[in-house]
Amino acid sequence: MTWIGWAQIALVLACVVAAAIPLGRYIAVLAAGRITVLAPLERLFYTAAGIDPAKGQGWRAYTLAMLAANAAGFVLLYALLRLQGGLPFNPQGFGGLSPWLAFNTAASFVTNTNWQAYGGEVAMSNFSQMAGLTVQNFLSAASGIALALAVSRAFAKGGVQDLGNFWADLVRVTLYLLVPLSILVGLAFVAMGMPQTLSAFAEATTIEGATQMLPLGPAALQVAIKHLGTNGGGFFGANSAHPFEGPTALATGLQIWAHQVIPFALALTFGAIIGDIRQGRALLLVMLGYVLMATLAIYASEAGGNPLHLALGIDAAQGNMEGKEVRFGQALVALFSATTTGASCGAVNAMLESFTPLGGMVPLFLIQLGEVLPGGVGSGLYGMLVFVLLTVFIAGLMVGRTPEYLGKKVQAREIKLAMLAVLVLPVAILGFTAVALVLPAAIASIQAAGPHGLSEMLYAFSSAAGNNGSAFGGLTADTPWLNTTLGIAMMLGRFAYVVPVMAIAGSLAAKPRALASPGTFPTHGLLFAGLLAGVILILGGLQFMPALALGPLAEHFSLLAGKTF
Repeated sequence: MTWIGWAQIALVLACVVAAAIPLGRYIAVLAAGRITVLAPLERLFYTAAGIDPAKGQGWRAYTLAMLAANAAGFVLLYALLRLQGGLPFNPQGFGGLSPWLAFNTAASFVTNTNWQAYGGEVAMSNFSQMAGLTVQNFLSAASGIALALAVSRAFAKGGVQDLGNFWADLVRVTLYLLVPLSILVGLAFVAMGMPQTLSAFAEATTIEGATQMLPLGPAALQVAIKHLGTNGGGFFGANSAHPFEGPTALATGLQIWAHQVIPFALALTFGAIIGDIRQGRALLLVMLGYVLMATLAIYASEAGGNPLHLALGIDAAQGNMEGKEVRFGQALVALFSATTTGASCGAVNAMLESFTPLGGMVPLFLIQLGEVLPGGVGSGLYGMLVFVLLTVFIAGLMVGRTPEYLGKKVQAREIKLAMLAVLVLPVAILGFTAVALVLPAAIASIQAAGPHGLSEMLYAFSSAAGNNGSAFGGLTADTPWLNTTLGIAMMLGRFAYVVPVMAIAGSLAAKPRALASPGTFPTHGLLFAGLLAGVILILGGLQFMPALALGPLAEHFSLLAGKTF
């Protein structure tokens, strides 16, 4: 580790926080419907769909509208991928995807997971990339933000049933937030060297004089929403490690900024909506603290080098550079890896398979902690609020008071629903992984033996159920069994989680909001932030530490003993 590396990390995170502060206020104004610059275009959408944006929805109607929109998106994307060979803008002449791969990919992009069991430049036409994947990048991100706004409104007032209108929130978030930011960031990426063209290939001559065909396509604008929407699906198979998708250190710094700024801003949006910005700052502090600790852990592990190399006397000055791009360096790789796995983005600028065991365990553990640090756009905030309710419940037990948060009493119904949501991840991750490790068809997909092979499978289902989308590598995922089970895990991680969360929102919205009293447990200070951080860590540790002990931890101690598998 070097001071220059830490200066890079500090600079990027400072830019994120500096932009998140005004953006958080802007999103709060957007949520209130006070931005009307594109009102005629809004009305056109509402009229065409027969929607009254002023008609409020209770939690059931809001949730059903979200599920209906995503179900339609899944069907349309599946059909597009299966029929790709007969659709326009296909200069490469790619055929349609197999039923299993089309199911997995449709589930992946609809749930904001963006797991890829294919190579983008060798499987997807320009039309599929633009009309299919990019559209879902916007809609899945907008759905998550809309849900976060609905949950925030539940804490803002008392005795209400109205959580807003899903269709209005979806349109406004897309028009006033995601599209403008994507255009600006996309143009910046074009200036940095990313391609944005409908051409299929460019011909180049190598140093040896051979001819090489370089894949092109409309990459820059898709990469923009890939990060801003914490989607993570790369235009190219190597994702942000590809020189056309991550051309420079400046480009990778902008990508980190892009996939962090909205999740951090939404924490402050929550504070603005409920009328107490201190509550939002407390959530942001926990998120930022975890990002820093995770970055430190990855940076230290990778800069320390591979124990086997050190035992052979190889110079450790460069650390473990296997699978990393020299143009990024250890610091930006560590920050990128920590932020994408903590933010449910799933993009990678280095191959996690090549990390040291402890360096690779950190991204895996961040996903397993619930993708709330800071989490995906929208999903990170409402996931964090689930942990907040569990924290105030534990705090109430400690001091002998009825737990409450922001004047709303947290009772048995809310805690049962919160636990139902929290248990979705371990059931999907550990359940599917356990089954996979005893099925010959699934075991055949594992590349490595021993603990590392277990980590490959555990990471795949963690990434799927956590709606992250990054891959540990080494796993042959394009098989009927893995395509199907990973797709189901993605659906569970997104929709089985959000339904109880919305039920909590509906329950809390109906309750009166009492004023704070001298005996009210404060939830805006460092004490509560520390307690919240501890609850997140303990829940993750209790659920997943045994599996981690058999995977990356076992591999780490084996390397220290000079053993390989």
